[in-house]
Amino acid sequence: MKSLQLILSNPRYLAPAWVFASLNIWFGTWAIYIPIVKERLEIDKSQLGIAIFFLSLGVFTVFPVAAKIINKIGVGKATWYGVILSSLAALLPLIAPSYYTLMVALFMLGAANGFTDISMNTLVTELEKEDKQNFMSAAHGFFSLGGVLAGLGSFLIVFLGSPILHMGIVVFIVLIVNLILRKNYIHIIAAPVEKEPFSIKLFKPLLVIGIVSFVVMGGEGAIVDWSGLYLKEISLAPEALWGTGFLAFSITMTLGRFLGDGISKKIGSIKIVALGAAIAVLGYVSVLSGSTYFAILGFGLVGLGFSVIIPELFRIGGTVKGIDSSQGVSFIAGTGYAGFLAAPPILGFLADSSSLKLSFVVLLGCAIVILMATYFLGRQKS
Repeated sequence: MKSLQLILSNPRYLAPAWVFASLNIWFGTWAIYIPIVKERLEIDKSQLGIAIFFLSLGVFTVFPVAAKIINKIGVGKATWYGVILSSLAALLPLIAPSYYTLMVALFMLGAANGFTDISMNTLVTELEKEDKQNFMSAAHGFFSLGGVLAGLGSFLIVFLGSPILHMGIVVFIVLIVNLILRKNYIHIIAAPVEKEPFSIKLFKPLLVIGIVSFVVMGGEGAIVDWSGLYLKEISLAPEALWGTGFLAFSITMTLGRFLGDGISKKIGSIKIVALGAAIAVLGYVSVLSGSTYFAILGFGLVGLGFSVIIPELFRIGGTVKGIDSSQGVSFIAGTGYAGFLAAPPILGFLADSSSLKLSFVVLLGCAIVILMATYFLGRQKS
């Protein structure tokens, strides 16, 4: 909890952490109104799926160019511009008058959020290097906290009665707080890196980190989409418990991220990724036991294990020798997001063709792959 205390006691660290929270507040508030937007525009589920694909397309479009922009204007300014763009873009899907304008709006939201995501992770990486302080994991904890705040904001629906008004209030409040805090980071520029000519030897550790990011985020996406169905169909849980797997996952994910920095400082990035992967392996074994309560416990263990991995991957990727921190962060964000999007449908195909239990056996295998990857990363570091 030392990193959480650091953030709450020092505006220099609170400012970027609030950007993390802001991103999930905007996105979470939009997600609340997806059913209403679907109904208002009179579109079916497949059309909604295509529209949401444009959100992902926007994210992927910005990844290749984000690092160049960040390096050109400075990571502090890039983060603030990302905050402004994401604030404006958050309103667009709710005011889209037609299906096609919704696709454009979601593309712009995805691009703005993707740029902000890379900027804020690069910013934290640079602050950690400059100040010799670890708070990346806690900053990701603020992202999780932003989702909680967005969920609590859903209680305003009854009183406001207008999605646009709700989002407008959210955007205004979040933007004002960012405006007050931006002075703490807007001047920051990424430290110059002595670049080396491209080589497989240079790229290999980043590629391994990218694969781990793909697998971990894929596991997160799978649990978001499939944990409830697993408890229903495989563990035969009563209806009241169908959502508890994701709840346990979310709680331990948030808690783990607030604890992760202190552990990382004591044992190092590679070891904490290995520890997280080992806990996730135990979690998946518990999920596959077939017992409802062991499955819920297992989802919680997976959340605890995964909670520390992604922040550490950004930390490692932002310090790879011979590569700009923004390029490392961009690559990890891209591979991770690809995994988050790709894993649920792939596992869904496995579930349809064989069984949902097999899908979680595959996830167990992926967690074991992460453990093996940490051995390789440890050798590279040594």
